[in-house]
Amino acid sequence: MINPKLLEILVCPITKSELIYDREKQELVSKMAGLAYPIKEGIPIMLPEEARIIDDNDTDSENKKIVS
Repeated sequence: MINPKLLEILVCPITKSELIYDREKQELVSKMAGLAYPIKEGIPIMLPEEARIIDDNDTDSENKKIVS
């Protein structure tokens, strides 16, 4: 589980836009950048080169929380 206070202050490093926490996949998703940043052992890896490119199948809102 990631610290909720940390989630409140994180933004996408590329677009500076809000992130969506995907609890199931343990990722922080930036829809604006089209990237999903992994969370490993409770630590978000906010490096674009570590992010996964998201597709249309990643747009459902189940198990997700908007973080801004």
